[in-house]
Amino acid sequence: MKTLLAVAAFALTVPTPVLAWGQTGHRVIGKLAEERLDAKTRAEIEKIIGTESLAEAATFADEERSNPAPFWQTEASPWHYVTVPAGKSYSEVGAPTEGDAYTALQRFTATLRDRGASQEDKAIALRFIVHIVGDLHQPLHAGDGTDRGGNDVKVDYFGQSTNLHSVWDSALLDSEHLSFTEFAARLDRRITPDLTIEWWNADPMVWIAESAVIRPAIYPSAEANKRTQLSYAYQYQHLPIAEERLEQAGVRLAAYLGSIWK
Repeated sequence: MKTLLAVAAFALTVPTPVLAWGQTGHRVIGKLAEERLDAKTRAEIEKIIGTESLAEAATFADEERSNPAPFWQTEASPWHYVTVPAGKSYSEVGAPTEGDAYTALQRFTATLRDRGASQEDKAIALRFIVHIVGDLHQPLHAGDGTDRGGNDVKVDYFGQSTNLHSVWDSALLDSEHLSFTEFAARLDRRITPDLTIEWWNADPMVWIAESAVIRPAIYPSAEANKRTQLSYAYQYQHLPIAEERLEQAGVRLAAYLGSIWK
């Protein structure tokens, strides 16, 4: 991973495409997790990224997608999703040869546990982990391998041409017109101690399985040769699901980070 520091210097200024949960969702997850860290985990994180918050760290992996360096354009590109075909589990199909979000999570966890890893490599590893945990809770990031996680499903959302993946990444959340801190505060109030105990799980296989179970219901019914129109009914049905996945991701991110230095 010695190349990571070198490639981090080549960021472009072109807009980054909408990926994962989008900036709002990822920052919400980082904020929720930060509120649930134990003192030791918080100290370990501060040793690596100083005063940078987990909300700030959460969007790094998407922002660097515009970086022209081969590491970001080739090697790191598949690390935002997993593929779980219908009727299969992730453990049955495993990762492709180029890797995926699950294998990247293992790689970066090993870096944080490696006493010989550089400060710069650990910082990149930590930022990736924060991001990947969020990605694995977005149901379309556990795609079935047929439509690029809903990117090929063209829809109109409140009259705007887009695709199903983008609706789940950003449009559903941004329709609330809340800053990420307002959104996080609202969701934080809903996470009771009982829910924290229920959701406190550091096993990525569990998160992936949940996303794969949720995924089929996300797809709207479509008429032949017609672009699917989504508006208030779809938002009413699916926004609560998206918000719960953010809440769970926040709790699980705190659990996972704690498990690294346990």
